[in-house]
Amino acid sequence: MNKAVVFGAGNIGRSFIGNIFSSNSFRVTFIDANAALVKELNIKKEYRIVIKRNGKADEEFLVKNIEAVHTSETDKIIKCLVECDICATSVGQAALSKVIPLITEGIKIRNRKSTHPLDIIIAENIRNGADYFRKLFKENGLSGDESGLIETSIGKMVPIMTAADLSDDPLVLHAEEYNTLILDRKGFKNKIPEFPEIKAVENIAAWVDRKLFIHNLGHAASAYLGFEKYSQRKLIAEVLEDDQIKLQVHKAMTEAAAALLCEYPADFTTEALADHINDLLFRFQNKSLGDTVFRVGRDLQRKLGRDDRILGPMRLCLKHNLPFGEITKVFYSALGFSASDQTGEKFRGDEKLLKDFTEMGFQKAVINLCGLDPVEEKRLIEAILEAGK
Repeated sequence: MNKAVVFGAGNIGRSFIGNIFSSNSFRVTFIDANAALVKELNIKKEYRIVIKRNGKADEEFLVKNIEAVHTSETDKIIKCLVECDICATSVGQAALSKVIPLITEGIKIRNRKSTHPLDIIIAENIRNGADYFRKLFKENGLSGDESGLIETSIGKMVPIMTAADLSDDPLVLHAEEYNTLILDRKGFKNKIPEFPEIKAVENIAAWVDRKLFIHNLGHAASAYLGFEKYSQRKLIAEVLEDDQIKLQVHKAMTEAAAALLCEYPADFTTEALADHINDLLFRFQNKSLGDTVFRVGRDLQRKLGRDDRILGPMRLCLKHNLPFGEITKVFYSALGFSASDQTGEKFRGDEKLLKDFTEMGFQKAVINLCGLDPVEEKRLIEAILEAGK
C-alpha cells in the first residue's frame, strides 16, 4: 500500500488532504502536536466526516487506513518520511518554522537511501508557498531544490466544530461537499497522482490569487458587512439571507474578478469567474455547514495585511486602473468587526488592532498595521482615506 505523511491533523488536514489520500488507497500518517488527538487517532484508526449540503440530507463516511505520530517523536517521523511516497503540510504558516526542521532531517536521510525525491504538497493558505518553503529549507541546511514543492489553492470550507458536535465523537469533522484540490503540476519531482479530486494547473499563481482575492474576499465581506448590520446573527448563511448584503458581497467579488482577468488573461474568462462567484455565494449560504461569522472574520491582523484578501485585490485593481470602491467598503466594515465565538470570547489580538487603529490615527495605521508603503502605495492610501470621508 502506498504511504502518505500529512503534517497537521486539523480540519483541512483530515477532512480534505488526508481524506483524498485515504480515498485513493494510501495509508496516511498524520503528524500533529496535539497529544490527545494523536492518541485518539491511534486508538480508533479511523474517523468520520459528515458532509453538509444545502437543503439535502447529510452524508457520512469513514476515513480508514490512518495512524498518527506526535511531533516529539522525531525518529518515527523521520522513518515515515524516508518510507513514504508523498508528503503534505497543513499546519498553518505560523507553525511551519517548527515543522520544516523535522522534514529537513527526513529529507537528508531519505536522499541517502532512496532515488525517489520527496514531493511535498503545500496545503497552506500562503502566496508563493514554494519560495517560502525553500527559504525555510535553506535556513535548515538544504538547498530547497531536493524535493518537489507543490503549491495549492485550498477551496474547501470546514467549520469550527462545537463542543456539542464533539461530545460523542472527538474525531468527527463536518465539511462541505466541494472536494477539488487545485495544485501546481510543475512542482512535482515524481509523477502527478492520478486522483479524481486533483486538478493540476500550469499557472498556480493565478489560482492562488483567485482563491484569495475572490473566495477569501467574498467570505470576509460576508462576515464584515454581515456583522455590521446584524451583530447578533452567528452564521454566514444567516447574514446572507439579506439580499442587499449578498449584492454588496457580489459587487466586491466582481471588482476583484475584473482585476484578476487583467492580470491572468490566459488563465480565466469573464464567464468562468462569474460562474465561480455565483457558485461561491451558493456555498456560503449552506446553513447546514454551520460556518460562523466569527470564524470567517477573525484574525484581523492577517486579513487586513497588504497582500491578503482585501488590500491584495485593491492593490491589483489599482495596478490595472480599475475601480475598487466596493472592496473599500469591506475594508471599512472590517474596522468595526468584534464578533465572539460560541463561548463569548473574542479572537486574541483583534480588539488591540482596532484600538491601535483609533489611537494611532487612520493614515499611520494603514501604513504601520496593514503594511502599506507610504511612497509606493500613496495612491491606494489616498483612495482609502478619500472613501472614508
